[in-house]
Amino acid sequence: MTPRRIAYLMSRFPNLSETFILREMIALRDLGWEIEIYPIILQHPPVVHPEAKPWLQRVHHSPYLSFKVLVANLRVFFRSPQVYLRTALRVLRENASNLNFFVRALALFPKAVLAAEQIQAQGIQHIHAHYASHPALLAWIIHQFTGIPYSITVHAHDIFVRKAMLATKLADARFIISISEFNRAYLSRLYGAWVESKTHIIHCGVEPQRYPPHADPPTVLPSLKILSIGSLQPYKGQKYLIEACALLQAQQIPFECQIIGAGELQAELQTQIVSLGLENQVKLLGPQNQQAVAEHLAAANVYVQPSVITPSGKMEGIPVSIMEALACALPVVASDLSGIPELVRPSQTGLLVPPQDPQALADALTWVFRCPQEAHQMALRGRELVIEQFNLTRNAAALAAVFEKAVQSRTS
Repeated sequence: MTPRRIAYLMSRFPNLSETFILREMIALRDLGWEIEIYPIILQHPPVVHPEAKPWLQRVHHSPYLSFKVLVANLRVFFRSPQVYLRTALRVLRENASNLNFFVRALALFPKAVLAAEQIQAQGIQHIHAHYASHPALLAWIIHQFTGIPYSITVHAHDIFVRKAMLATKLADARFIISISEFNRAYLSRLYGAWVESKTHIIHCGVEPQRYPPHADPPTVLPSLKILSIGSLQPYKGQKYLIEACALLQAQQIPFECQIIGAGELQAELQTQIVSLGLENQVKLLGPQNQQAVAEHLAAANVYVQPSVITPSGKMEGIPVSIMEALACALPVVASDLSGIPELVRPSQTGLLVPPQDPQALADALTWVFRCPQEAHQMALRGRELVIEQFNLTRNAAALAAVFEKAVQSRTS
């Protein structure tokens, strides 16, 4: 059987917070797909998942401008000047409404031309972009020069916030993968029924066997061990969790809270912790690899996802960390927004609270503290849902089947 070759496009690699892409690639590789990685930015983070390191040899990265990039652009221009100019002008015209996207499109175009040559030379049969923002633009440009079909996985801020050229990228894609029903419905309302007809719902997933379920808790918890995971950015809403912790302290409920992640709000959140006198109870643990995260999940007795919608419209999709928590049969308290209710079903698999509501968060956490066995039963139902609908092996097989159909339709 001829090996199936696919190019994966993403903003950054290796990216500690995007374990879902890494896991997906590993699962596809195990199904026989050969994957080449084309990140826009090659990162060198202080913490890297061990599973990501072998993939570095599959990474193809070039600077935004170099002699090699310049030569490739001259070569393509003289070979197909009309295609080159038409593509460049359309990219600039359709991104002109947003200065950030316009500047990045201008910078991205030359290296996209080189990537198009490389991908064609590698015999890539399909291109898949994670996120409908710059990775999808890279895929679209490559498609214009090579004719190789592409697809897009849409997640969250890539469709909720800045929509420059979004309709074009979606329309020209062979198909769209959405990580939630919410996203598909949102895009259909935005652009029309044609989006729904070409969109497949394939959730991100986890391997449940990696997360042994928690044992039945005691009838009385000695204390709440709260865990929250996410980059320290405004839309993650950690400041509302910290405010909720202050309310728990005022009620004299024993607790400790650990927040895993790194980001722009680290200093601000630490200042908030100190100002509320929570230094001994609330800890910012920084970035952690997958193994460390699993260990923290095993030690916690409640997981919190205090996400919000920012003024720009930025918000979650369905956080993989919730899937991991429920796979552990860990009770979950999460904000009621975006696709989260597809996983955290109210009073069935977890507790939902309004965004930006510390009191509601504190009340939900208080209920988990006072009713640990009932909370555990909800979490067990959440684990069943993860096994059924958010299982990495099953969902990767579904994605591979869609890729296979696209490749076969092109070669037949």
